[in-house]
Amino acid sequence: MEKRFAGRSAAPGLALGALFPIANGTGTRVASGAAESEAEALRSALSAALSDLSALIERSTEDAAAILEFQVALLEDDVLAEPAHAAIAAGSAADQAWLQALQQEIAGYETSDDEYFRARAADLYDIRDRVLAHLTGSATETAVPAGAIVAAVDLAPSRFLAIDWSRGGALVLTAGSTTSHVAMLARSRGIPAIVGLGVDVDELSGLALVDAHRGVLIVNPGPAARVQFERDAETAATARTLATAAAMKPAVTADGTTIRIVLNIADPRELSDLDPAICDGIGLVRTEFLFHNQQGLPDEEQQYSTYRRIVEWAHDRPVTIRTLDAGGDKPIPGLTPTGESNPFLGVRGLRLSLAQPDVFRTQLRALARAAMHGNVKIMLPMVTHPRELAIARSMLDAEIAALTAAGIPARRASLGIMIEVPAAAIAADQFDAEFFSIGSNDLTQYVAAAGRDIGAVADLADPTQPAMLRLLRYVVNAARAQHIDVSLCGDAGGDARAIPLLLGAGLRTLSMAPALVGNAKLAIAAVDLRSVMESEPWPT
Repeated sequence: MEKRFAGRSAAPGLALGALFPIANGTGTRVASGAAESEAEALRSALSAALSDLSALIERSTEDAAAILEFQVALLEDDVLAEPAHAAIAAGSAADQAWLQALQQEIAGYETSDDEYFRARAADLYDIRDRVLAHLTGSATETAVPAGAIVAAVDLAPSRFLAIDWSRGGALVLTAGSTTSHVAMLARSRGIPAIVGLGVDVDELSGLALVDAHRGVLIVNPGPAARVQFERDAETAATARTLATAAAMKPAVTADGTTIRIVLNIADPRELSDLDPAICDGIGLVRTEFLFHNQQGLPDEEQQYSTYRRIVEWAHDRPVTIRTLDAGGDKPIPGLTPTGESNPFLGVRGLRLSLAQPDVFRTQLRALARAAMHGNVKIMLPMVTHPRELAIARSMLDAEIAALTAAGIPARRASLGIMIEVPAAAIAADQFDAEFFSIGSNDLTQYVAAAGRDIGAVADLADPTQPAMLRLLRYVVNAARAQHIDVSLCGDAGGDARAIPLLLGAGLRTLSMAPALVGNAKLAIAAVDLRSVMESEPWPT
């Protein structure tokens, strides 16, 4: 019998396949009765869990690695397991001691006044279950069949990353959030995903159709639903063909205005199968991927070699490389501070670089050397005050002088800033940067006071709300008045629904993930800027 369930689209797409339920929970375990044996069992399980995560990080791109590094940082902190070891010493079994300790820790996160910590409770659930699985001997995960529709209450990021999605499939969750880590991962990999179905997972069995454009799951679809799915699939295939063709053409609006399209990348491997002709350059290289090396922080030669490869791929197109943007939800063990009450408002981005000058100087030297091979632009993240830019500029000039004195080829790349802190946006006219790049993700959540990974307030974190559009227009006008190039490199840049409003706000350069270029160019081609400017949906 056909059943229909409505949820929320977390990642668009269509899929047809057999449902594959993944149950939360672990097996059972017989305790040894000896405190030292139980303590050793817990230590072994913790070590095995760390090995699991390290292996996943090794084969993950930067966005996924950043999520997993947070869990590694938690597991490496001995404080997390202290209550469990105390309970074991008092006579508890290792699995029960760990479960109770983590439940208390999770409760503390879930009841925190800080939205950041409430959002991180999902990582603690993941850690709890991974360690328990090793304690109970149930750590071997059943392989997901090719093309299956994975169904669960929620899914840990590490479990999502362990699935081979190259063979198709989709994800449907009875709970979950459209802004959760797993939703973000699904979108970045093009995996159709629906969250918030609000039913018992036991009801999700048999053949299923997933329409993640509309947020609809159809279990045991009848003939009419199958026919509609085939039509939708044909339409989607046609749209993909059009997007693929559009990606290789210039981005031009209906009224003839040329828009520059540049790429966001988190790992050089993303460029291996890309034709540089799809873009006008690279608008954001996230360098954090270099700092997740298990052997320690990258040295100057490692960084220089990587940056050079990216610059040479671009064939003289501009390449904007962001200096290390660690902190917030992107901790790096041994580098970022621990114990901050609100890491999103703490020592992150440029603040961290200035607090770790040796690490920063090494990166600046590598960037200056890479600039000899193409059009490199250096971008500073999380800038709040003009004096921070001045300090960074002085450090860059000093490193170039030192390289030149040592006979090492180097060039002064242009130095710009991300506009992602409201203070910088409001005072954009006070910065003498050589370019601006608006980081719409952080700027939106700071303007709206709504965490972008908190499902309950996700609707407030909208980059097209009037307050954001006003601020974007102000930043664009301030940049033009100072003859400063300005672009946008947040998620909104590749959102076909947001693009008309971004262009209406005056933006003419948009940076986005490579997979979004074709659809973005199609959206741009449908915009007549004359009509957009005449019907602005926000007051100036």
